Amino acid sequence: MSAPKQIFVAVVGVGGVGKAFLNQLDHIRQRLSSAPVPVALSLVLVRRSTKQLFSRDFAPLDIPSALSKLDAVSEPQQPFPDTLAALARAPGRVILVDNTSDQALAETYPSILSAGLSIVTPNKKAFSHSHALWQAIQQAAANGTGPATAGHVYHESTVGAGLPVLSTLKELVDTGDRVTKIEGVFSGTMSFLFNSFMPVGGGGGSFAAEVTKAKNLGYTEPDPRDDLNGLDVARKLTILARLAGLPVESPTSFPVQSLIPSELESCSSGDEFLTRLPEFDSRMEELKESAAKEGKVVRFVGSIDVGAKAVKVGLEKFDASHPIAALKGSDNIINFYTERYGGNPLIIQGAGAGADVTAMGVSGDLLKVVRALQ
Repeated sequence: MSAPKQIFVAVVGVGGVGKAFLNQLDHIRQRLSSAPVPVALSLVLVRRSTKQLFSRDFAPLDIPSALSKLDAVSEPQQPFPDTLAALARAPGRVILVDNTSDQALAETYPSILSAGLSIVTPNKKAFSHSHALWQAIQQAAANGTGPATAGHVYHESTVGAGLPVLSTLKELVDTGDRVTKIEGVFSGTMSFLFNSFMPVGGGGGSFAAEVTKAKNLGYTEPDPRDDLNGLDVARKLTILARLAGLPVESPTSFPVQSLIPSELESCSSGDEFLTRLPEFDSRMEELKESAAKEGKVVRFVGSIDVGAKAVKVGLEKFDASHPIAALKGSDNIINFYTERYGGNPLIIQGAGAGADVTAMGVSGDLLKVVRALQ
């Protein structure tokens, strides 16, 4: 029996998603080591913003104890370009797992891929920034139009956490189906917020109260304005639109409705914003009452009309019987309207946020790269 194929894993970012990923990585490592065609998956780098643990001789780090050993590191952190150069000299292929939302790191993806390192990531910045960066990543990747010696790149969890949104869209396009429209609720935060603010059947609290509740439950960013400005959803729509064939320039190149009252855009902190938000509850209450009179509910959605080349993000009204209206909790729902599926869309629905499910999307991408490298 031949020796297992050696693949090295470097993890950058060990917050909630990074920790969940490391737990899943240990399970994957054990499964691959005993597979019919075994793979030796070795963790060699764990890095956070202030320190890193790097196995310079590429001996595998113990995954369960990696974070405690990282905490104990005392020497100055090596500049990341130097670490990347060292990884490129590994005695085998390397998969870089970027669990950050770092724009500067995202902009280096083309050079990382060209150096032969593969990338799996939930970092939306890389794929929703300028169209030029998106093109450069596709041109550098082996699973894009780059050479076979380049790295592969997968980013399923940039849109639906662990939901198979991007892989489904890619398969529709690659098999010749024509996508006409994509519509859905793409934010677990906004899903929870509007399911609480205006549940089907009536009721719900004031908008400010529901925003505060969502923050206290951990559904929003530390500053809720980062959710309410709509840019997170706009980044996801940008990624989907590009995969559907629309050369969208950036998340700010199409209409994005912000739910931040203009009077509160200059608040100095998220806490000040939440304190003052009740002053503007009447505006959202009017919207709720207007929808209720029509027998509808209000939801925060994104849509892509491929034929019209139109992308938009904002509030829309839906009949109570519509799948988007019937969402529960913080679930996401994405409807693909295509020629093959006719009037009944292909629907993907489920948890669209959370460390474990996002890490699952990253882990699934890791396995795709492993299969590609075997």
